[in-house]
Amino acid sequence: MTKVSFFDRRVVEYFLKATAFISTALSLIVIFVDIPKECKEVYGGIFLISLLLVYFGIWVWSNKLTKINVTIEGSDVTIKVGDIFQEPDFKVIAFNEYFDTQVDNKIISEGSLNGVFIKEHLDIAVADLDEYIATYDFDEAEILDSNENRKQGKKLRHQIGSICIYKDYLLTAFSKFDDSNKALITMPEYLEFLINFWDRVNRVYAQKNVSTPIFGSGITRIQGHKNISDEDLLKIMLWTFRISEMRFKYPARLTIIVHKDKIDKINLLDIKSARNGI
Repeated sequence: MTKVSFFDRRVVEYFLKATAFISTALSLIVIFVDIPKECKEVYGGIFLISLLLVYFGIWVWSNKLTKINVTIEGSDVTIKVGDIFQEPDFKVIAFNEYFDTQVDNKIISEGSLNGVFIKEHLDIAVADLDEYIATYDFDEAEILDSNENRKQGKKLRHQIGSICIYKDYLLTAFSKFDDSNKALITMPEYLEFLINFWDRVNRVYAQKNVSTPIFGSGITRIQGHKNISDEDLLKIMLWTFRISEMRFKYPARLTIIVHKDKIDKINLLDIKSARNGI
């Protein structure tokens, strides 16, 4: 999939910088090396072909970008394709507002990041994790109420953006559930989640690296925005990070992990070229 057009302004700018470097280097060379007159046309043609190949290479590189580094209000941010479970320090796993752990493809899909964490990376019994969450010292404002009418799953409801620290994982309440246990969230709630989330991370990260997925990139539905792209979600994450009080102190950084199946839909060059990543 072509994300960057062949004559994209950023591609042209990179090309002009490369051309300036190459031209300067060649100018220095010809000061000391004489080019025979009969070879000048040949060498000129080779030079023009080389420039075309350089331009084509920059364009291909722009479309194949899988990792960029940006600085947002003094914080180092990496956006890349990868496996969040292989990242150092804190890894963020999005749960629903009840912190359910029931992986049955109804409440939690086994193919979701949440499901993979519980099924493949949890180092204790699920019942022990439930007990850990139930006795975790949440702020009073993070516990909303108990939904006694809920037929499946847990009943205690948490404020979205709440964080439960379990070893090197930050478990966060992201999605809301309707009566049919379908994950959904409105755009105002999505923004509320992100603002709350960055605020909580700022309190607990302890100058460690934090890695997150693109929130909302999976099966969670954002009401009224069913066609919103992963790139849009990523930009919203970066925007809310910028306006929040969250700042990573060196050498800690934020890493946003993009699923390998999603990278073809995200123009990383666009994000890299923008001010503060957005």
